[in-house]
Amino acid sequence: MHLRILSSLLLAVVLVGCTAEAETPAQSAPPPQPVDVATVIYAQYSPEHTFTTRLVSPQQVELRPRVSGVIDAVEFREGSHVKKGDLLFRIDPRPFAADVARLEADLNRAQAALRQARSEAKRAKRLQGRNAMSAEQAESRLSVAAQRASELASVKAALDAAKLNLEFTEVRAPIDGQVSNAFITAGNNVIAGQSVLTSLVATDRLYAYFDIDERTWNSTFSDVSMQSQTPAVLSLVGRNDLAHMGQIDFIDNRINEQTGTLRVRAVFTADAANLRPGAFARITLEASASQPTVVVPDRAIGTDLKNRFVLVVNDSNVLEYRKVELGAREGALRVVMSGLEPGERIAVNGPARVGPGMPITPRDVQIETQDLTILASDIEPSA
Repeated sequence: MHLRILSSLLLAVVLVGCTAEAETPAQSAPPPQPVDVATVIYAQYSPEHTFTTRLVSPQQVELRPRVSGVIDAVEFREGSHVKKGDLLFRIDPRPFAADVARLEADLNRAQAALRQARSEAKRAKRLQGRNAMSAEQAESRLSVAAQRASELASVKAALDAAKLNLEFTEVRAPIDGQVSNAFITAGNNVIAGQSVLTSLVATDRLYAYFDIDERTWNSTFSDVSMQSQTPAVLSLVGRNDLAHMGQIDFIDNRINEQTGTLRVRAVFTADAANLRPGAFARITLEASASQPTVVVPDRAIGTDLKNRFVLVVNDSNVLEYRKVELGAREGALRVVMSGLEPGERIAVNGPARVGPGMPITPRDVQIETQDLTILASDIEPSA
């Protein structure tokens, strides 16, 4: 009897439990993850091209003496800026001064001999006119006078050369610029035209030569000429924060047939001390014509083993994988050359926490455009 009552009670408990479970509502699925979504920027873009180069001074001089001798003194501060005509080296002038003095004495003697010869030639003409001297003697005196005139001219030329050599004992700067250190110091012998005393480079302007491949030139810079004053931006290695402005001032007259490139030169005013001849630099040129281009935040770009990609939001708010070809980076933004169309929406924070095929709850945001320094205002997708 007790067993029957206990069985009835257990059955009642089970029925009550099932009824309660049936009456509990089923739990709903969690909502899709909220994700920041933005429409890609579509704007006129002038792509930039970067070329490597080394700076060159328009004028470079290896200073050599014009006369041989012993260095008496170095008259400049090494590494300083000098003006054309400034005294840099002094060579012992005494041997050259002695030559000048000797030739000046020879000049006086030659002048006296010429005066005497001309006087005798003049007297010979008078005597010949009175038939007091033969024609042969008169011609001999005229010939001597001509010889003395030639000797005087020779001495004058030698004296002029000696004075030049004396002047050349003072080695002066041939151009304005910055001088290097003294390669030969006081007390050392130098040989005319051979010994290198120091080097001197003009620093008021600097040239940057670089080569542009033929395809890029024809497609991007065909409108550039030497008269167009096309801007060029120079940045030194290790100093991306500091740019120097210049312009194109030379374009070569032919394409190099072996390399397929065109030699171009930009000129920069050396108004900063860190611009030096020989420095490695990068030259950036902006394309002469802009084109409509898609731009996205750089953080929206993902990378897999083969491709760069973005996550596109479709009409069902599901993320789709999209392979893209990238262009230049502009601050926090990246130019997309292909793979995206105007008006498409993307996950702006990239694939860090989401992936293709995932449904999301779009959270619309705007792409910051303060880095678009070379982009025009947005254009219509049909443009």
